[in-house]
Amino acid sequence: MHGNPMNIPPLSIAAAKAALIEQYADATLRRRASMLWGPRGVGKSSVVRQVAAHFGVPLVDLRLTTIEPVDIRGAIYADDVQAKTVWFPPEFLPGPEQPQGILFLDELTAADQRLQISAYSLILDRRVGHYALPDGWQVIAAGNASFHGAVSHDMGTALADRMFHFNVQTTIDAFLAHAIASGFAPEVMAYLKVRPDKLDDTQAQLANDHLVGASPRGWEDISNVLKSGLSETTRQTFVQGRIGAANAAEFFGVLRELQAAVDVVRLLAAGRGDETATLLPRTLDGLYGMIYGLLAASSDAPTLARALEIVEQLPDAHGTVALPLREAQTLAMELLMQKALESGLEATVMDSASYRRYAQARAA
Repeated sequence: MHGNPMNIPPLSIAAAKAALIEQYADATLRRRASMLWGPRGVGKSSVVRQVAAHFGVPLVDLRLTTIEPVDIRGAIYADDVQAKTVWFPPEFLPGPEQPQGILFLDELTAADQRLQISAYSLILDRRVGHYALPDGWQVIAAGNASFHGAVSHDMGTALADRMFHFNVQTTIDAFLAHAIASGFAPEVMAYLKVRPDKLDDTQAQLANDHLVGASPRGWEDISNVLKSGLSETTRQTFVQGRIGAANAAEFFGVLRELQAAVDVVRLLAAGRGDETATLLPRTLDGLYGMIYGLLAASSDAPTLARALEIVEQLPDAHGTVALPLREAQTLAMELLMQKALESGLEATVMDSASYRRYAQARAA
């Protein structure tokens, strides 16, 4: 492959998951393999695990860069009764006692070409040697194209013609939804909300010939670093080592702005009205830092109720530059409602006078 000849539109990882779930549910479509193309850290591997978990079926996960061709084809031995040599299939491939499941061939395009021959047999013919994959199993492969900046061997058109292809790309909204559900550090979510171009800088990384750059998987690691309690110096070392020096410098610059702009603990403890208004953020970074900080803190009914009061007052914030206060208020209310539904705290939202006034104003 040269350039980007896939000729298919990009889609989010959530859309790819939904498509794979529907494919698996159809017994005929399930017999055709699917290929997930996408950059590092976009979530290709995790979404396959989620599809298997959705149906409660076994998942055989083969990282093709870590095994040898014989690991798939199996071992050959001499059968004295038949006076022939025959193949023993590997134990990890499913047998008749497992009629349904997902066989995941990860890092397909990066695997040794000798190994790809065996993997292609499973994709093309659903068999390798004398082994046949049970009818109820679906084959899903994943890999990177050369333009994703990863090691990649060409895929011939004959193989490509035997699969459904998904061009999975990172979208900031899908990533932030995942980050909220996974409890990421609010500083990471606020930073990427304001600077979505920093979610994945693979192209800039390749253009500058840098080894380290930002990726969705990298930001998950940064979130863990921020939540770990490391010392300031050690934290900077780990962040630089994960997303690169330039990205780390910009991130810590914004982090200092966030910490100076808004104190969520003081906001939650402040009284309604003027006391709250004086603590509201004055910058865009501070605005989103406050929203995701409140979201992270709202783990019980009293805190959630107070967060709704603060969000109601957002239009009272007056920054040195114009801020998208109404849009931010809508985002904050939607996120707090979503968290309430997931946490069983929806009654707190519905009982909130602040939320009722907001909803009435929106309706008007």
